[in-house]
Amino acid sequence: MKKTPFYDCHIQAQGKIVDFGGWALPVNYGSQIKEHETVRTDAGMFDVSHMQITDISGNDSENFLRYLISNDVLKLKKHGIGKALYSAMLNENAGIIDDLIVYFIGNNEYRIVSNGATREKDLAWIHKIANGFDVIINPRNDLAILAVQGPNSIAKVINAYPEVKEQLTNLKPFSAIENSGHFFARTGYTGENGLEIILPQTNCATIWNKLLITEVTPCGLGARDTLRLEAGMNLYGHDMDDGVNPSECNMDWVVDLTDTNRDFIGKEQYIHIKATKNNKFQVGIVLDGKSVLREGQKVIINNKESGIITSGTFSPTLKMSIAIARVENLSDNVKVDIRGNLESVKLVKLPFVRHGRILL
Repeated sequence: MKKTPFYDCHIQAQGKIVDFGGWALPVNYGSQIKEHETVRTDAGMFDVSHMQITDISGNDSENFLRYLISNDVLKLKKHGIGKALYSAMLNENAGIIDDLIVYFIGNNEYRIVSNGATREKDLAWIHKIANGFDVIINPRNDLAILAVQGPNSIAKVINAYPEVKEQLTNLKPFSAIENSGHFFARTGYTGENGLEIILPQTNCATIWNKLLITEVTPCGLGARDTLRLEAGMNLYGHDMDDGVNPSECNMDWVVDLTDTNRDFIGKEQYIHIKATKNNKFQVGIVLDGKSVLREGQKVIINNKESGIITSGTFSPTLKMSIAIARVENLSDNVKVDIRGNLESVKLVKLPFVRHGRILL
C-alpha cells in the first residue's frame, strides 16, 4: 500500500489502517460514531492526501478546461483568484469519468483536485485531451491535503495559524486563499463548514500537531463516508461512474449549457439524454427499522423492480438506516429487498443532514 505523508501521524494516533484503493489510510481511531458526531458538533480532521492535485497552466488553459469539463470555468474569472467550481469530466457518452473541484489560481493558471481512486485514469484522460492545446499539465505529487471539518473548524485552524485569521474569517464557501505555501479552501465532503488545506508534504507533521493542540479530532474513512452520505454527496464508483450520466445522480447542476457556442466532451449526448426524458434519477431512502440499507439492494416500487441502492448505511445523526438510490419512478409504495425480505421504506429528498440540521 502507498503511504501518505501523514502515515506516521495516523500510527501515533492509533489509527486502524486499511487498504483504501491501494492507499494505507485510517478507517477510524477507535470509534467511528464518535468521530462522526465530533464533526457534526465540533471539528475533526481527515487525511485526504490520496486525492490527485493537478495544476493546469499555459495560453490555452481556459479553453482547454472549458472543453474538458461540464461546468464552465469562465465563471471563475468573474469572482477572482481563489474561486472554486465543482464539475465533472464526461466521456463522449456523457458518463462521468470523475467529479472534481477546479480553482482559479490566476494568470491562466488553474488547480484541479480529483479522486484518488481514479488518479491514473484521470491523468491519462487529461493528457489525451490536452493534445492540440497550449497547456502544461503538472501533477503536484509534492503536496498533501488535510480536510478540517465541523462548525468549529475554521476557528480552530485560526487558533493554530493566527497569521491567516483575517483571510479565513472573511473566506466564503467555494473560495480559497494562499499563505506561505499553504492553500486554504472553503470546501469539504461532510455537509459541514470547514476547510481543505493543501500544503507541502514536508509540513504535514507540523500542521497535524498544531491542530491536535487546538483539540481538532483525527477522523477516519468510516466517519467520512457516513458524513458524506448524510449530506447526500456522491461517492465515485458507487453513486456515479463512467456509465452514469449527471441526470442519473443529481448532478445536472454541474453541466452548464448557458453558452450555446461552448463545446465540451459529452455535450451532444447529454442534450440527447435530457431530450428523451428516459432517465433514472437519484433519491434518498430512509428505513425506520432494525435492518440496514446497503449498496446493491434492489428498490421495489409499486411491486416492480425500479432501481438499486448505490450507497447505504446506518446514520449516526438520524439514528436510522439511510441510503442513496437510483430509481425509475416515484411512489408511496416503496420497498427494499433486504436478504430476500421486502422492507417498507420512504423516499425523501436529499440531503438528509446539512450543517448539523436534520432535513427530513
